[in-house]
Amino acid sequence: MSRNVTFCLAFLLIASSGALAEAPNLQTPSPVIYLADNLDEADQLGWCIDTQGRGFGAFLHAHSCKPQGGDVQFGLEVDTGLIRSVAFPEYCMLYDPAQTSPLGLVTCDVGQSGQRFEHRESGEITRVQDASLCLTVGDESASAGPFMSRGLDMQPCDEVPDALKTWMVLP
Repeated sequence: MSRNVTFCLAFLLIASSGALAEAPNLQTPSPVIYLADNLDEADQLGWCIDTQGRGFGAFLHAHSCKPQGGDVQFGLEVDTGLIRSVAFPEYCMLYDPAQTSPLGLVTCDVGQSGQRFEHRESGEITRVQDASLCLTVGDESASAGPFMSRGLDMQPCDEVPDALKTWMVLP
């Protein structure tokens, strides 16, 4: 096999594996949870968990990580598994598959299983109750004023490329 064919095959294998491409130039202050791959974020800011709309919102999506922080700042409490909003500290992320937007913000309650998450060595964020589901960003980006947004969901880990489910957690 020629050297060029070998190189092309190796490139295609890496590209199709969902391997991470480029890390963002994160400017958001800690604590922050952001996607390890910048994907197509135009300003290289990366993707953070965010409340939909300006300020407080009941539903969450992925959004360009804002340099000033604010509603894109979330922290993972390792001892409780809660993913807590920095801007709205009494509110935590909830996964409720019965909702149209299954990830939202509700009053923090460590006793509610839909609020307990784990950050794995692989970078995946899974539910404590069901490690087969991973926190993922959607396939497509949309304009969000001067920033960008994507959907945010819990999907079967083995069905999602690494680039859409590998998270960095900075305390």
